[in-house]
This record gives sequence, C-alpha cells and structure tokens, in this order.
Amino acid sequence: MSSALLAFIATFALVMAVELPDKTMVATLVLTTRYRARAVLTGVSVAFAVQAVIAVAFGSVLTLLPDRVVSLVVGVLFGVGAAMLLREGFRQGEDSGQDAARSGKAPVPFHRAALTSFAVLFTAEWGDASQLATAGLAARYGQPVAVGLGAFLGLVAVAALAVFLGGKIRSRLRPRLLQRGAGFVFAAFSVFALGSALLG
Repeated sequence: MSSALLAFIATFALVMAVELPDKTMVATLVLTTRYRARAVLTGVSVAFAVQAVIAVAFGSVLTLLPDRVVSLVVGVLFGVGAAMLLREGFRQGEDSGQDAARSGKAPVPFHRAALTSFAVLFTAEWGDASQLATAGLAARYGQPVAVGLGAFLGLVAVAALAVFLGGKIRSRLRPRLLQRGAGFVFAAFSVFALGSALLG
C-alpha cells in the first residue's frame, strides 16, 4: 500500500471517528432542519474544504502556539457561532407556535442558507480535534494532498449523514428549539475556552 493511500485512509477513518459524535454532525443536523438540504451541504462542504486546506498548510503551526492563545481564538470563534445560532433561534415574526420547518422547508434563499451553513461549520471546526489531527497527520506522513482529501471527505461524509437524518426527522422536530439549544451549547464552549485562556 502506498504511503499516500495509507495517509488518505488513516485520515478519513480518524476524522469520521472523531466527528460522528461531535458538534459537526449536531450543527449540520440543526441546519438541515431549518434550511434546504442542498444549500446546507454546499455551505458545509465549502467550509470543510477551506478548513482542510488550513489544517494541512498551517495546522502544524497552530499546534505549536501557546495553549492560551489557541483557547482564546477558539473561544471567540465559538462565540460567533453561538451568536449566529441564537439570532436565528430567537428571530421574531417567524415562530408563532409552529416552526416553519415543521410545515415545510424554510423559504430562505439558497445563497443565504449556504452562507450561514458555511459560517457556522467553519467556526465549529476551527481549532477542532479533527483539524489538529489533520495537521498532525500531514506532518507525520508528508502527504498533504492525501491527508487533506481524506479529512475533507471524512467531514463531508459525516455532514451528508446528518443532512439525510435531518431530512427524515424534520417534521418531528422543533428547529427553533434545536437552534437555541445548539446556540447555548456553542456559548458554553466559548465560555469554557475563554476561561481556559484567562485562567490557564
């Protein structure tokens, strides 16, 4: 087996294992209950592509930074993600006892849904375990293209599963409540990371 193929398989498997129970799948699932599946998958796929490139190119440098700096950056980015989710979750005039997604897909333009999905997942993945693992694997194998492709496809596979599940259970969920819950979880991650930066 070539080193490039080994690097690809190892990265794909590791990213899938790390992200299946992680916030990536949860965030994508929440987005799918709110927006059209195609827009969500487009937005998150672009976010994953950018993050994979960043991880391969600069991730190893990130791991050399002081833990306090990394925690501060991650805390700020989670705060941005929390603000976006909570703004959508508490938007007035769209939730009068019945969530739009329960009666059909939200009438949101494709570009807006894709951009929101991109921003939320780009934020969620910044400094994430899978991004740091991708950087480490790129340094270990010396195969940046194979590692980057493995990480990207692993993330897209998890997102595609979340989109599929979201489409199946959309009518049984209250998307507003999920968005609010996810927003508060992101806020908690932000507080924890900022606390680590300030107290660490």
